[in-house]
Amino acid sequence: MRWRSRCPRSKGQKSTKSSKYQDLQMLTYILSFLPLSDQKEASLVSRAWYCAAQNALRETNVQYNIPVSSASLPAIKSLGLRGITCISLTNLDDSPASHEVLECVAYHLGPHLQSLCLSGGSPSEAAFVALILGCPALRILDLSGCNSLFTSGMLLAQPETAQRVQQVLSGLCELNLAGLWDLTDLSFNRLSSCAPRLERLSLAYCHLTFELGPAWGSLGPQDSSPSQLSFHNLLRFVKERAGSLHALDLSGTGLLPEALQALGQVAGLQLQELSLHGCQDLSTEAVAALCRLQSGLISLDLGGCSGLADGALVAISQGLGHLQRLSLRKLQRLTDAGCTALGDLQELQSLDLAECCLVSGWGLAQALGSGHRAPAPLASLSLAYCASLKDASVLSLIPVLSPSLRVLDLSSCVALTNRTLQAISAYLTHLSVLRLAWCKELRDWGLLGLGEPSEEPTQEPQDHLRAKLRRNLRSRSLFPQLHQELEHQASGPKEPPQPQGPSLLMLRALQELDLTACSKLTDASLAKVLRFPQLRQLSLSLLPALTDKGLVAVAKGCPSLEHLVLSHCSLLSDEGWAQAASSWPRLRHLNLSSCSQLTEQTLDTIGQACKQLRMLDVSMCPGISMAAIRHFQAQLPQVACIQSRFVGGADLTLTL
Repeated sequence: MRWRSRCPRSKGQKSTKSSKYQDLQMLTYILSFLPLSDQKEASLVSRAWYCAAQNALRETNVQYNIPVSSASLPAIKSLGLRGITCISLTNLDDSPASHEVLECVAYHLGPHLQSLCLSGGSPSEAAFVALILGCPALRILDLSGCNSLFTSGMLLAQPETAQRVQQVLSGLCELNLAGLWDLTDLSFNRLSSCAPRLERLSLAYCHLTFELGPAWGSLGPQDSSPSQLSFHNLLRFVKERAGSLHALDLSGTGLLPEALQALGQVAGLQLQELSLHGCQDLSTEAVAALCRLQSGLISLDLGGCSGLADGALVAISQGLGHLQRLSLRKLQRLTDAGCTALGDLQELQSLDLAECCLVSGWGLAQALGSGHRAPAPLASLSLAYCASLKDASVLSLIPVLSPSLRVLDLSSCVALTNRTLQAISAYLTHLSVLRLAWCKELRDWGLLGLGEPSEEPTQEPQDHLRAKLRRNLRSRSLFPQLHQELEHQASGPKEPPQPQGPSLLMLRALQELDLTACSKLTDASLAKVLRFPQLRQLSLSLLPALTDKGLVAVAKGCPSLEHLVLSHCSLLSDEGWAQAASSWPRLRHLNLSSCSQLTEQTLDTIGQACKQLRMLDVSMCPGISMAAIRHFQAQLPQVACIQSRFVGGADLTLTL
């Protein structure tokens, strides 16, 4: 952009221009470290801050979710002027309004669009082709669940159309075709041939057929099926693209052991990411062969592959030395013996062992705590629903976890107590995400960092002290001592006990906290420890003792909340929300279902204070009527409201 002036430019003017540009660069750099919501707030300070915030958003490739309606047209034009490169279109169908939106997207956003998500939409084939032809810079395309495009089997059937689309998609690197039940060999071949530089492909939960035999991969395109998606056609595609294909998602396709070995043996194929979630027929032998043939994998998802046991984990640890992300969720046969092999994965950053019911944590602690080498730089660990997890094993595990750990999920580990919580608070002070849902043994004193309270004195020693006091009432020298003793024993200490251990407050970097169904927690701890300025997501559902006092304290201590779940908190009332709502101007998702005392007064309060709200769940709130919700949405039309109630013995749910 050229600066224009009627007067000749002086050196001082040039210096001023350069200084402003440098200031803008510096401000953009600073804002890039802030969360998205903070960047939005900063953009309201001044024109310069607005420009810097927009620059920061462009640099981080934020995805903009655009509802497909006529009301979105001005926003699309505005986004086009800002050079937005990543969007997702929701509520897309074959209506005239959708066609108008797609034309607007192609014209204003298409020339610089790099990532386009149409997931779950139902566009017509003609509208889709017209949109794609307007996006020559596209690198990522998500068509998951867009079955309407493939129902007829005629997408890109015309050679002229296919050739034009190929010219546009020549730079496409990632294609998501998950959940397309109508996808066939012919339609897959037509679409994939338009993207010669594909690096990432997802066919998750597509209906893949297998025909066993030596002819796998030897058939040509002329043998492609017009009615089904076959593995032999996929294998042929993988052989053709072996040099460029690096990531493959075949989750939920029922992949057979022989098919997995055939994939691993493709000459020149060097996969970096492979997802096989829910492929229950896979065997330990097939996984071992994969690890030998594709040793460069850095991400592997075998969650829900119920046929796998400890041997598979041993093979992974021996064959995939550069693995960074591993998911073994819901492997019911995995034990601590297999987990001891994890010590060989020195580059592991993310580990998911959720729902592995035989894993107690001892094997993992042994693997990470072995002194012969440094522990893996784990940043994320999930042990959710591991019913065998106990305090003793977790206490041995926590000290050996890497200081780089940021995400810890112990949801539904019902045997864990305050000892685990205080160990987390002491050792894992850099956590940003902590999930402890359904850990029902957590109590107030654990969150507060206090020692376990002793038993309350019985009535017998209190009566004894009173009798002793009466007997010595005439003795002035003894009376003060006995009176103090009686006050202490019978009435209890007036001052709260002093902290004897680490409290939850030590986790100053928390951005997400889940205490759902920790039913023994009360205002006594929640009001004192929930003071996290950076906290974005909080769940306090199913806490029967949470009152308005606790709600107001949480609102003051966590002003940056964007996602809040308070369902089944029956003691919350309109008065509490009248005091709390003004502290949460950034709320976007709010769940108040089954809060039985709330009325339409709370809706009015939220509508006035929470202008950024996008989703509100007030289902099973008997004090909130449909008329009140319609009035609320008239004030905030961007909010999706959910209400359900029992009608004639059935649960009726409405999304407005």
